[in-house]
Formats: sequence, C-alpha cells, structure tokens
Amino acid sequence: MINHWTLQQLRLFEAVARHRSYTRAAEELCLTQPAVHIQVRRLEEIVGLPLIERVGKKLLLTRAGEEMYEATLAVMAQLKMLTGTIADMKGKIAGPLKLAVVTSAKFFMPHFLGIFVHEHPEVAPQLTVANRAGVLERLAENSDDLVVMGQIPGDLDLAVQPFMDNPLVVVAHPRHPLAGKAGIPLVRIVEERFLLREVGSGTRSSAAQLFAEHGFNVTPYMELGSSEAIKQAIMADLGVSVLSLSSLELELDAKRLAILDVVGFPLHRMWYAVHLKGKRLGLTASAFLDFLVKEGANLGARKGWVANSGNSNGVRNRSKTGKAPPRKARSGIAQSAVRPRSRRNP
Repeated sequence: MINHWTLQQLRLFEAVARHRSYTRAAEELCLTQPAVHIQVRRLEEIVGLPLIERVGKKLLLTRAGEEMYEATLAVMAQLKMLTGTIADMKGKIAGPLKLAVVTSAKFFMPHFLGIFVHEHPEVAPQLTVANRAGVLERLAENSDDLVVMGQIPGDLDLAVQPFMDNPLVVVAHPRHPLAGKAGIPLVRIVEERFLLREVGSGTRSSAAQLFAEHGFNVTPYMELGSSEAIKQAIMADLGVSVLSLSSLELELDAKRLAILDVVGFPLHRMWYAVHLKGKRLGLTASAFLDFLVKEGANLGARKGWVANSGNSNGVRNRSKTGKAPPRKARSGIAQSAVRPRSRRNP
C-alpha cells in the first residue's frame, strides 16, 4: 500500500487537513480545487479508509485521517531537515531556517530575514511569533534553530549570543501632559495609568524591577497580550506603557506616539539569539547567527531601533516631533502601590 503513495498526495492532503478546506489548499498550492480533490480521493482509495468527511459545511478528519495527518507532518518535517543536511554537506547556505521570536521582536526580525534571504535566496525561513511563555516552551523542546528574546531564562542550559541593543522607553499619547517635559521623576510617572503586558513578559519584568528598586509597585490599569494592542491603547489615550524602542518606528515617525523623558529610562537591555547548549547548528542557522551579530547594531542604528551614537541620551532624537529624548538609564524593580492618576480627556 505504501508503495503507491506519492509525496504530492501527502502534500495535498496535509494542506487540506490544515486548512479544513479544499479551496484554500488549492489556492495555497496554486492548483485547481478539482485537482486537489482528485488526489486526496486517490489517497483515500489507496489507504482503503476515508480520511476526510464533510459534516454540514465543515470538513473534519476521520480517525484514520488524524493518524495520516500526524504521520504526514512528521514526514514533511524529516524531509525539510534532510534538505538542510544535504545543503550542509554541499557547503551551501540553503534549506529551512526555523526561528521563534517573542512578540516584541516581530517588528524587526522580518527586516533581518529579508536581507539574509536576499543574499541567500535558497533559504526558506519559518518564523514563529509567540509570547514569552510560548517561546520558552519551544526553546525547551528544541523546536527551532534559534530563538530570539530579550530576557534569558535561568533554568535552561543555553548558548546565548547578544546581537542588538534593546532600549525600553516610556511611551504616551502625543498630547499627554508630560510629553515634551524633561526629567520626569519616577514618583510622578507611577501616578499614571499603566498599560502592561501579561505576567511573565520580559518587558514587564524589566520595568517592574526598576520601579521596585525605587520602592514602587505599579498596578496595571489594563493588561494586554501584545505590544501592538498596547500601542493601540496608548493611541486611544487609555494610559502609558513601557515598550521596546524597536517596536515603535512607524508610530513615532507618524507622530502617533511620544517617548517620555523619565528619569531612569531608557532601560538598556539586549536582544539575544539563543539555543540549547550542545546543539549543533546547521550551516544555514550558523550563517544567520553570524549575520545577526555582524549586522545587528548597524541595521538597528539605521532603523532607529537602538541608541543613536550621536545622541548622548541614548535614543534617537525626536525633538522635531515634540518628543523629548529619554535620559540615560540607571540600573533598574515593588513595594508601596501608587494609585493611578485620572487622565484628562484629549
């Protein structure tokens, strides 16, 4: 029976099972819907059992279909690994490159990948974006070639490579009363309504550490699951937050957000590329890691994601937009709670 299966049939079945749709599978694979349906039907005939059944308007996998889907995923994963292994044996930078990044890194990682793939067009990147808990789980399970994060866990034996600065800044609506003011003390900023990421977020932990070292415990006004959601909430004038500068490029250029000059900020952190210690990186992953280390500071400076060497305050000068550049960070985190100050209407 197995001798009659084809990789094409497995590839088509995998797409239909993943999308639960013949039409979307056909669109993804640039084929007609009837062609995909015929090949999946032939696979079912060879197996001798139905793999997909229609219940109402939904496509569902049968028990045999679920087993076939799991096996097909394993086969595809092994073939992708084989592609990378063969490329390594040829001394060629090609094949799959699996990366997992925390949500704040999604704003800059595609730019690094774009340059790298332009130089090595036979590389096929796979980028997974998850919160810190999800990324740590993938790291522990060795699911990716490299993981990018801003805070290194202490309970895993890791190989760690810093590649770019990660300044954290206090961000507010451009018409916030504190926008444009210099040297805002921590005792004043903690009176604001803070919009924070979920517990466990690296950015939240770094900010909490600084505030706690000065005797403050900032109670979140709202908790949101991504930096993008926080930025939208700030633009709606719901409060202030601490965010990675690398996630703010477009909003700052459009004058939709303002960086506040708060004493102790920016917090100077780093972005790290990590993997389990002892893991052997393939040629493609190793080349990408070298690329990150070599180009991280340069690309970060060009994009305004890191400290500007011509700006002693450590953040690119935004004075033309009315955004005062933050001061240089002190070593920076929960004791007396401060009640958030009510904001005025914009």
